[in-house]
Amino acid sequence: MSIKLIIIGGVAGGATAAARARRLNEHAEIILFERDEHISFANCGLPYYIGEVIQQRDNLLVTTREAFQKRYRIDIRNFSEVVSIDRTNKRVEVRDSQSGKSYWESYDKIIMSPGAEPFKPPLEGIDLPNIFTLRNIPDTDQIKSFVDLNKPKSAVVVGGGFIGLEMAENLTHRGVKTTVIEMLDQVIVPLDKEMASIVQTHLMENGVDLELSNSVTSFSQSGNHILVSTSQNKTIECDLVILSIGVKPESALAQNADLALNDRGGIKVSDNLETNDTDIYAVGDAIETTNMVTKQPMMLPLAGPANKQGRVAADNAMGRQTRFNGVLGTSILKLFQFTAASTGLNEKTARQQGISYLKSYTHSFSHATYYPNAERMSIKILFSPDNGKLLGAQVIGKGGVDKRIDVFATAIYGKMSVYDLEALELAYAPPFSSAKDPVNVAGFVAANTLRGDLENIHWDEMADLNADNTVFVDLRTPLEIRTCGVIKEAVNIPVDDVREKLPTLDKSKIYILFCAVGLRGYIAYRIFKQHGFEARCFNGGYDIYKHSVSPGA
Repeated sequence: MSIKLIIIGGVAGGATAAARARRLNEHAEIILFERDEHISFANCGLPYYIGEVIQQRDNLLVTTREAFQKRYRIDIRNFSEVVSIDRTNKRVEVRDSQSGKSYWESYDKIIMSPGAEPFKPPLEGIDLPNIFTLRNIPDTDQIKSFVDLNKPKSAVVVGGGFIGLEMAENLTHRGVKTTVIEMLDQVIVPLDKEMASIVQTHLMENGVDLELSNSVTSFSQSGNHILVSTSQNKTIECDLVILSIGVKPESALAQNADLALNDRGGIKVSDNLETNDTDIYAVGDAIETTNMVTKQPMMLPLAGPANKQGRVAADNAMGRQTRFNGVLGTSILKLFQFTAASTGLNEKTARQQGISYLKSYTHSFSHATYYPNAERMSIKILFSPDNGKLLGAQVIGKGGVDKRIDVFATAIYGKMSVYDLEALELAYAPPFSSAKDPVNVAGFVAANTLRGDLENIHWDEMADLNADNTVFVDLRTPLEIRTCGVIKEAVNIPVDDVREKLPTLDKSKIYILFCAVGLRGYIAYRIFKQHGFEARCFNGGYDIYKHSVSPGA
């Protein structure tokens, strides 16, 4: 099939689309326009180059113009920006940024991959020197050069999302005392607040200062320093500022071509990534896609979906009918010794969408505890109260987080339930897991709840308890209580002493049973219930409680 395909923008979506299109059609004329120098680079690796975790700048280049062109016989024109699309005459206007000259190029099909740009609010002083954003390799070069040459002692990162926290980590690695300012009351929006609190505590333990529920009102200069003024009437002096407030789609080209946009400027596409023009497709950070759980439109600026979208768009442009099924929002983040990951729904989204759910917390080790270096991870899952269908998962820990979140993401994609999580046969050997994998354990606890074998109470329901008829029972040992902390109103009955103590307890009371992480709470719950007591298991145990009320929260 003879076809002329123009791809606007490289990196994850555009470069993937170009390679896929060539593999499907050796005879197509394919032109890739990229306004910058590099057609494909590792966006997600940029903070780690600044932090010198990645030593060689060339390692950020997924491929070069020359290598890509040689392998795929694609006409690659970098430093070339498409400035307008003439849909009537099926041509695009291209401006060569090096010569300043413009010309027209015809097309049969277009795949747009314009990406997103960092959001810069109109604040006083935001264009001062030493205030940076991070999107591409030139941005990275500027920030790294500043750090290398000026040896800054302090930095402010505005925004507690993925890039902001990765920059905070990597600046800390470079010896720069870093403060993160976040207008919300937590970092990492995909996590629920009590889970984000675990990360926040870890950040502070590693020397990062957090200013939550605070926002920047202006910037000013004092000698070589930047003064950051905030809504809490604080002034923070620093040597550099990284703006990581969020991104907005680069959709001006689409808008000027009368392509349909949503109210946030995202390009609207069908499930085959076709715009309202049947000859123009769009992929990546600039498009509106569909949440696979809620079935509602959403925007998700992540590299994984962009790569898959590039492949699907190329299929359709070349005449092969392929659908993009939507996104789960699966994401993962390394912060110092911790890894935080999530997929599917969190509680905030479920409430906003009016989706009924139950939740459970488990704390399992990354592998068999008798094998060295086992690390505990905290897992939260959301599931349907009707059929146990898995809706979302969040995992935080030091080891094994990545493979568990991938299992949960696969389970949600496959419309599996917590009963399926119980039954999954996952790889086990002592260095890698336990005979009951943490995913299985999460399934056991959730399924126990649905079967009526366990009645939970959660940290955010404690304020509704009637203190006159409620007794908190701490099932931990006295040593644990002395070393780990306590809920002050709790009565201490170690779990192995529960049966002997039952005759001394008042059956007119409701007993809230908790231990460190939940297992002993479940054991005690089964004993209490079968002896005629009214009881609830404090799901997640003291570990979740302390994070829900700690400074990190």
